[in-house]
Amino acid sequence: MSYQISIIIEKDEDGYYAYCPQLEGCQSQGDTVEEVKRNIQEAIELYLSTLSEEEKETLLNQEILTMSIEVNVA
Repeated sequence: MSYQISIIIEKDEDGYYAYCPQLEGCQSQGDTVEEVKRNIQEAIELYLSTLSEEEKETLLNQEILTMSIEVNVA
């Protein structure tokens, strides 16, 4: 079965860090964006393989929204 899962990728001084907001503790890193995407995909697949179907349904049906907002700073 195939799922659409939200991930967040951040750049830091050591490369790239990725995590999945839907799956607490599911995270990975890599030297490039391509590497971190491969690594987080593998981490997600392994994480999901440990869950029951009911747990997958609960976690993967959460609505995750990402957006940008404009703020004024004094």
